Amino acid sequence: MRQRLLSSTVIGPLVALILVVFVVSLTTDRFLLPQNLSNVTLQVSSVAIAAIGATLVILAGGIDLSPGSVLALSSSTLAILIKNLGWPVEIAIFATLVLGALLGLGNGVLSTYLRIPSFVATLATLTIYRGLAFLITGGTPIFSISPKLRPIFYGSFLGVPLPFYYVVAAFVLTGLFLRYTVPGRAIYAVGGNESAARFSGIKVNRTRLLTFMIAGLTAAAAGVLTTARLDSGSPNYGVGLELQAIAAAVIGGASLAGGLGNIVATLFGALIVAVVQNGLNLNAVQASWQQVTLGTIIILAVGLDMWRNDLSEALRRLFRRPGQKGST
Repeated sequence: MRQRLLSSTVIGPLVALILVVFVVSLTTDRFLLPQNLSNVTLQVSSVAIAAIGATLVILAGGIDLSPGSVLALSSSTLAILIKNLGWPVEIAIFATLVLGALLGLGNGVLSTYLRIPSFVATLATLTIYRGLAFLITGGTPIFSISPKLRPIFYGSFLGVPLPFYYVVAAFVLTGLFLRYTVPGRAIYAVGGNESAARFSGIKVNRTRLLTFMIAGLTAAAAGVLTTARLDSGSPNYGVGLELQAIAAAVIGGASLAGGLGNIVATLFGALIVAVVQNGLNLNAVQASWQQVTLGTIIILAVGLDMWRNDLSEALRRLFRRPGQKGST
C-alpha cells in the first residue's frame, strides 16, 4: 500500500497543492474567503481546460506552444461572428470550437505528416495564429459582444459557478477517454514507445494528429470562456497561456518524454498555478515577479520530471523497513 502511494502519479501533485494552499493562506487572511475561492475557481477554468489538450500532446511525445494564440484567434472570431455578422451565440460558439479543432489539425499535420518537430511547428503557428487574429480585427478589441455571453461564465448552479462544472465535465470525459477507449490508450503507447506502438498496429501519426486537434479544441473552449468573462474579443488575449498549460501538465507529473501522466494530476497542477498567482495578486506582487515565479515553477517541475527515478528510489530507501531488501 505504501509503495503504491509513493508510485502514484496523483499523490505528489495533490500534496503539493495542499502545501501551496497552506503557505498562501498563511501569507494573507483573504485567501480562504468564499468570494476569493470562487474567484480562484473562475481563474483556473481557462487554464485547466487548455491544460487538457497540452497534457494529451505531451503524453503522445509532442509539445504545443500555440494555445495562447489559438485562444486569441478564437476569441476574435467569436466576437466578429456574433457582433459584426449577427450570428446566434450558440452557432457562433460551435463554429469557434470547430475552428479551434482545425487550427489544432494544422499543428498536427505540420508535426506528423510533414515531420516538422512539434516544438518548431507550434512555435511558428503561435506567431501565425496571433497574426491572423490581428488581421481579422485590425488590431482593435471588440467590446460589448452580447449580453447572452456573460451568463456562460458568471452564471451559477446550486450556488456553484458554472465554470466549475465545465472543468469537472471536461476532465471526467478526458479521463474516461484515456482509460477506456482505444485511441486514448494509444496515446500512452505512442508516447511511451513509438516503435513498439507501430509494430503493434497503432497509427502513430493519426494518434498524434488527434492529440493536436483536441489541444486546439480545448484552447478554443478556453477562448470562449475568456470572451464570455470579458464580453469582448481581442488578439491580445491568451498571452502566456501556453506556458501555464504546459506548467499545469508538467507540475501534474506529465513526463516531457511522453507516455507518462495523469489527467487528474494535471487538474491539480492547474490549481497550483492558479493558487500561486492568486496568492501573489493578494499580496500585491508585481506582474514581473509573477512571471519570474511561474518560470521558476516550470524549471522545478521539469527538474522533478528529470529526477523522477532518483527521487522515487530515494523515497523507497527512506521508507524501507530496517532489514528489508529492495524488490527486484
